[in-house]
Amino acid sequence: MILLQHVCSAPITPIGCNSHSPHSASIRDSILVSYFLFHFLPSSTSSSQTFPFHIASLGLFLFVQELILRDNKLTKIPDVGIFKKLLVFDVSFNEITSLQGLSKASSTIKELYSKNEVTNMEEIDHLHELQILELGSNRLRVMENLQNFTKLQELWLGRNRIKVINLCGLSCIKKISLQSNRLTSMIGLEECNALEEIYLSHNGIAKMEGLSKLVNLRVLDVSSNKLTSVDDIQNLTRLEDLWLNDNRIESLEDIAEGVSGSREKLTTIYHENNPYVWFSPNYNATLKQIFPNIQQIDSEVFA
Repeated sequence: MILLQHVCSAPITPIGCNSHSPHSASIRDSILVSYFLFHFLPSSTSSSQTFPFHIASLGLFLFVQELILRDNKLTKIPDVGIFKKLLVFDVSFNEITSLQGLSKASSTIKELYSKNEVTNMEEIDHLHELQILELGSNRLRVMENLQNFTKLQELWLGRNRIKVINLCGLSCIKKISLQSNRLTSMIGLEECNALEEIYLSHNGIAKMEGLSKLVNLRVLDVSSNKLTSVDDIQNLTRLEDLWLNDNRIESLEDIAEGVSGSREKLTTIYHENNPYVWFSPNYNATLKQIFPNIQQIDSEVFA
């Protein structure tokens, strides 16, 4: 049995997002469109795994721009070739182990979300219009097949098994998340001058590098790594949020020097659970003096 829910004039708001990036499911265009959410009821037959072609004959389906197939029992990417004007396609939280079949999806897609058990980035080369790619919480080991995404703005690959950053020559990305992977180096980000937000927490990174040319960077999260010092960000003058907590940094002076370029701009810093914190009882007061416009230190927010 298949349930079709048709909602007009009101966007669907999915749940379960990468940290730092609430998933707004509303269509970015200003025109009025229809939104569709398909929910496949549990069934012992294979029909619960198959897209309902028989209802796709409705002419209205040709104009669907957002298709949400979240949280079902799908084991593979359904054939959604009927949707010629698709802008958002979300198949997250299913039981999908491969992106095979995605090649049939419309090349008009701007946002693709698939948080499943996928092992390879495949059959996505034709999606030249992609602006947001969310493949977090999968089983990816390699970053690949990204070279055609010249319009990509956001890349979310947190909670995978990636060891090396490889953006395949792309320089247009503004936000990237590689949290909770197996990285030991930041090398691979240095040519992405458009980057505004970087999330690299919960990896094994021991050195800050490749960041000096990222002059547009506003948010840098390198918490829960193996850093012993703050390097390569002295030239960054737009940095507003800096997450350094749960590392091995031993000197408060090192932070002051390392973030000197953003002394006036920095408003938020997380630095708890570093060695210097344990031996510097007045570290918050010192940070307030170093960064005159600071508004938040760890969980403490100032008026």
